[in-house]
Amino acid sequence: MEIKIRRAKKEDCQTMMELIHELAVYEKAPDEVSVDFDHFVESGFGEKPVWWAFVAEAENKVVGFTLYYIRYSTWKGQRMYLEDILVNEPWRGKGIGKLLFDELIKEAKEKKLSGVVWQVLEWNEPAINFYKKYDGVNFDNEWVNCSLSLTSIDG
Repeated sequence: MEIKIRRAKKEDCQTMMELIHELAVYEKAPDEVSVDFDHFVESGFGEKPVWWAFVAEAENKVVGFTLYYIRYSTWKGQRMYLEDILVNEPWRGKGIGKLLFDELIKEAKEKKLSGVVWQVLEWNEPAINFYKKYDGVNFDNEWVNCSLSLTSIDG
């Protein structure tokens, strides 16, 4: 079985959105995905992209992806933020996640970023065990995640 890792193309967005919905179901939040498909495509492939991605291909179809963007830390400088990494369920356990994650690390090094950061749900044992395989991974239980939905603010 040959797995090919490559940069995502605009044509991959439909499959990527399907995988995003699969991830939302896995994370027990199927109704939380509210991004519009056109907005998703524009955000990655428009005039000013804000995210980039790699996809994993097997048997001539996309079976996984990883999506990242660059964030800035006043303490550490530019860092890669891993937003999502997902392998379609039937393809898990075949090393595809490692290939995708290794490609991210390579990209971060090539861009001379100071590191890669991400979040993982505390109950997601398979993901936590996956990340523990990498030297230098630090799990920080000190910070509290916060978000503000602008649709809930008047004015």
